[in-house]
Amino acid sequence: MFLSAVTTPTYPRDNLVSFERFIDGVMKTSQKPKFEQDASQYKMEIDIPGVSKDQVNISIEGHIVRFKTTEQAKRSYSEGYELPGEIDPTTSTAKLEDGVLYLTLAKKVQMSKASTLPVL
Repeated sequence: MFLSAVTTPTYPRDNLVSFERFIDGVMKTSQKPKFEQDASQYKMEIDIPGVSKDQVNISIEGHIVRFKTTEQAKRSYSEGYELPGEIDPTTSTAKLEDGVLYLTLAKKVQMSKASTLPVL
């Protein structure tokens, strides 16, 4: 699988680890994030119960998407996912509904190098 993740409960950590190790280690008692992709986008569903939308911050850099939650008790939790390709933040969306974060991440269209066009 191309998806990699890292989770950081209560302390910062910048390492990206394999998705399988993340699921096996950190989320044994939690539901796995759902991940799908098609030709134009990645879709993710991540359970974050008890968090309101103003407590969630999402950042996108290249092919990495990270989200961080900050609860009223000043506890924070962050998680990052390394996706197979770059993400276009201008056409991506995030929605929090009933404790589930829904991410629709548009794949960035890769511009090809300059090429010649024959005159007919």
